Amino acid sequence: MKISIIGGGFMGEAFARGMIKKGKISISDVIIAEVNQERRKELSNQGYIVTENAFDACSSASVILIAIKPQDIDQLTDLAKYIPEKSIVISIAAGISISTIQNITKHQNVIRVMPNLPAAIGEGAIAYLVSDEITVKQKNIAKVIFDAVSTIAIEVENESEINLATAVHGSGPAYVFLLMESMIESAVTLGMPRNDALALVRSTVKGSALYASEGNVLPQELRNAVTSPGGTTEAAVAKLDALGFRNALNEAIQAAFIKANDLAENNQKN
Repeated sequence: MKISIIGGGFMGEAFARGMIKKGKISISDVIIAEVNQERRKELSNQGYIVTENAFDACSSASVILIAIKPQDIDQLTDLAKYIPEKSIVISIAAGISISTIQNITKHQNVIRVMPNLPAAIGEGAIAYLVSDEITVKQKNIAKVIFDAVSTIAIEVENESEINLATAVHGSGPAYVFLLMESMIESAVTLGMPRNDALALVRSTVKGSALYASEGNVLPQELRNAVTSPGGTTEAAVAKLDALGFRNALNEAIQAAFIKANDLAENNQKN
């Protein structure tokens, strides 16, 4: 499987690194097109085949991963001349619909993917949408790629659903990091050394996520199990409820969803 990655940024490299680490491909099977000279040098020093020209990178690829910024998508207008007929185009460009990718590349076999930040360490979550032209075999190839960077990949039915997934898991790491940041600052304010607070919060969040991943126990059941009547956790949760914690998070996700739809609509018009 020859893979061309258009855009050698953080997430493009994460996909390459994940596939190589899990033995799905060798580094010689990857060619990365990157316009930034300094970044090309960094990638080359890691052993990747690198080029400045996105068109050259596609000519022999069975999978083309578009990992550029949404505002740069129009730079790929002439890509159609270089995409092999049976190749798969996978786009992780946020807010860019499948129909837009098809129009730009003149290629119909397209998969739109929304990964998230933990993909960089092989622990990501992915939502994806396939065009009508994608075959079962091509979808299975894509799943191999997804498995290299994620622990779960969920197929959605339409563009709106992938925008919703963007608001939940795409932006989700920021919600978790903000929670961590707030916990650390509260601990420091109450007198805990910052390094101790950072270490405790990191361990707590990691352990809680791993614990929640075990078995089929729902989060509310886990919360109830750790919330003893009359205890410290009950007092904390009651205060969070009184201050509207759940409603605030609900409105935050709604705001992200609205923004994702707006960005998609604007990109569609452009």
